[in-house]
Amino acid sequence: MSKRLRRIAFFCLFGLGLLLAAQAETTDRPAAVLDIKGPIGPATADYIVRGIERAEEMDAAVVVIRMDTPGGLDTSMRQMIKAILGSRVPVATYVYPSGSRAASAGTYLLYASHVSAMAPATNLGSATPVQIGGMPGAPEPPSDPTKPATEDPAPEGEEGAGQEPKPSDGSTAMERKVINDAAAYIRGLAERHGRNAEWAERAVREAVNLTAAEALEMSVIDVVAEDVRDLLEQIDGREVKMETGTQMLKTAGASLEVIEPDWRYELLSIITDPNIAYILMMIGIYGLIFEMANPGYILPGVAGAICLVLALYAFQVLPINYAGLALILLGVTFMIAEAFVPSFGALGFGGVVAFAVGSVILLDEENLSVSLPLIGGTALISAVFFLWVMSMFIRMRKKKYVSGAEEMIGAQGEALEDFDKSGRIRVHSELWTGVADKPVSKGQRVEVLSMDGLKLKIKVLEDE
Repeated sequence: MSKRLRRIAFFCLFGLGLLLAAQAETTDRPAAVLDIKGPIGPATADYIVRGIERAEEMDAAVVVIRMDTPGGLDTSMRQMIKAILGSRVPVATYVYPSGSRAASAGTYLLYASHVSAMAPATNLGSATPVQIGGMPGAPEPPSDPTKPATEDPAPEGEEGAGQEPKPSDGSTAMERKVINDAAAYIRGLAERHGRNAEWAERAVREAVNLTAAEALEMSVIDVVAEDVRDLLEQIDGREVKMETGTQMLKTAGASLEVIEPDWRYELLSIITDPNIAYILMMIGIYGLIFEMANPGYILPGVAGAICLVLALYAFQVLPINYAGLALILLGVTFMIAEAFVPSFGALGFGGVVAFAVGSVILLDEENLSVSLPLIGGTALISAVFFLWVMSMFIRMRKKKYVSGAEEMIGAQGEALEDFDKSGRIRVHSELWTGVADKPVSKGQRVEVLSMDGLKLKIKVLEDE
């Protein structure tokens, strides 16, 4: 009997040890928390990629990406998705807090994550890619009246898909290529994690949206959670598909390790803002111009070079339209040329127009474009500067010469002696040799007609 009790006690203690070990394994590994707020760009991608690497180094149980975004750059989004899919730590993307959204690129990130979650009163969708380039606000091409209007009602059981479907396969070959590529991409992400691929494709082609409750019902997301703690409790024990196979999540009671953005993220966020990059470019251009026009000032050249290098780096990671950049540089060149080669305003006004048009089409990506008031203000300042230069040239043309041989023409002086053809005269308190066509008497007033070396051709001013 005592032997049986000892065995029971041994197994109880053994089971308790396993339970404590499992609990320790669950609670000791932290949950790394990253935040995406606002448009997705190069700075966001750099922060998320390095954040996932940091989570791998700390052996985190899961990476939670709290997200509230209207979308962003396709290149940055794909860079983040590659990092998520190749991560050794499961990634849970969570649209949080309530009132947030995962539009456009945010929808792709939700589909790419090992766990997709949303807080109540949030939404996702509108994943149709927006093509870069061209003038913003260009009218859509007229529809072909010979083709009947088509309707693409929501599939049965998808009443939660919301608005009237509006197919968007693109009106040009390029648009169709972009949309079809995006649709295939998000469909592949959906199939990898067993989520609703049909609705994902509709989000790309029709820009439809879903609320959190509708997304959960239609298997677009995995969890609706009130907060991060609730999310970790709900996904505990869930199996997710990783790059190397399946993995069970052990997240209940995990501590939260928030990875804050560092100075690198802050710097990238500032200089990759289209408006800041645009201002840096203008400061750089005008700084170098001022330094070349006034060699030796040094400060304008140094500041201009630094600003221009930062602007070029920002443009290297931003989806700029190179035709727009070329027009801006051409416009600045024309305005500078007007200052040195007056063309009665042709170069100056042409430069202002080229500068303004180039600025408008420089960046035309959704959520990433140069502010129109900033463009207007910069163009106005450039135009005012150009008009000021023009007015200075006009005033200079009307002014009399103040030095050189030209200034002597028309100057008046006094004969210092009697002479027939040449003799000494005083002009501007200086002694000159005057040459006249008729005799000149001492003390007579004379006027300079021309200058030949050190001799002045003069005429006698008649006494009034």
